[in-house]
Amino acid sequence: MSAYNRFKSEMVAGGAVTEHTPDELAGGWRGAFGVLGLVGLLTWLAMINIWWFVFVVGLLISVFLHELGHYLTARVTGMKVTQFFIGFGPRLWSFRRGETEYGVRALPLGAFVRIIGMSDMDPVDPVDEQRTYRVKSYPKRILVITAGSLMHMVIAILLLFTVYSIAGETVLGDGARVSRVEMAGPAGVAGVLPDDVIVAINGVSVLGPAALGDEIRSYPPGTIVQLDLLREGVAQIVNVGLGANIDESSNFFGKAYLGVASGQVFSTRDHSVVSAAGSSVVDIFPIAWESTKGVIKVLNPVNIFGHLTGSNDDITTRPTTVVGITGISDDVGESEGIVGILFLLAILNVFVGVFNMFPLLPLDGGHAVIATYERVRERRGQRYYADVSKAMPFATAVIVLLLFLFASGLYLDITKPLGG
Repeated sequence: MSAYNRFKSEMVAGGAVTEHTPDELAGGWRGAFGVLGLVGLLTWLAMINIWWFVFVVGLLISVFLHELGHYLTARVTGMKVTQFFIGFGPRLWSFRRGETEYGVRALPLGAFVRIIGMSDMDPVDPVDEQRTYRVKSYPKRILVITAGSLMHMVIAILLLFTVYSIAGETVLGDGARVSRVEMAGPAGVAGVLPDDVIVAINGVSVLGPAALGDEIRSYPPGTIVQLDLLREGVAQIVNVGLGANIDESSNFFGKAYLGVASGQVFSTRDHSVVSAAGSSVVDIFPIAWESTKGVIKVLNPVNIFGHLTGSNDDITTRPTTVVGITGISDDVGESEGIVGILFLLAILNVFVGVFNMFPLLPLDGGHAVIATYERVRERRGQRYYADVSKAMPFATAVIVLLLFLFASGLYLDITKPLGG
């Protein structure tokens, strides 16, 4: 197989397609040195920052379980699995059990399972044709190709259940918590303090910080308003004479001005084991929806260029990598302990599961689209096989976009750390 054809096959298969005989397995002193090097990296990470280590180990376990989902469902549905590797690139160490080669590769950037015959581009020995992915029924192909993302959702549910059972569930409450007060401003002069929770203005309930700003600006400057506050859980009433915004660069120039910065109000809801189990399942759906919107925002090249040029500082549209997320894991660990790391891993697992199912080759979602297209094109029980080579230009464009996304995210993570 030529290098170009191997590249196309690997692009579709999601990993190496070159098979090795038993006497070609990786090992020896080079393999031992390579594996010890990877173990050394993890040990070094643990010595630098224990929370980074915990997060990275959790991430590696998630990656392994993703591929385990593909592996187990492929075996159950009668497909032939020839490789199961952690990492990409050159092989460091491997062994064979039955028809599958298991091992570790040099670049710890993920993992892959090699299922033969992923498309019409994948040459297979005729003897094994009936064990290929491409000849199996539509339900079996969909099960195998979605198993990785489904595994991420299962992981997320288990992590959320653990967090809810141990520490309770953090829920969003009404009101706006004051994070900063301009002491010479209207609120500061009237006696508003940091950590006060503004729950109403002139009897109108405040549902959050955005609603607080909207309600304040609905009055003309100079109006005296009544703020209903909670200060350390005790109700307070403060009358404030609103000022005027004198910042000419502000979109709210000339509008009524309170002189505080505020954020969301959060509280903890305790759970029994049963309610924790129910909430952990139910909460997956809104998290997945937010993840879907996040993927669309992050994949937008306009947003990427905006962050690179400094014209966009919206954190929800910024590309990031494992480097960036790991960088904030120590802040999460220091402030919230192990439950904070587990919750962060739960959110990340949902995001990865959703991202992986976007209908783009070489993502699993792209394979699901091809399988569905083939199913739609079937006539009178006659199987239809899509010509996947026609999708290669599009798949190459997707890979270029993903590489650009990764490079941009890594650059931003290094030059403008998320925790900075």
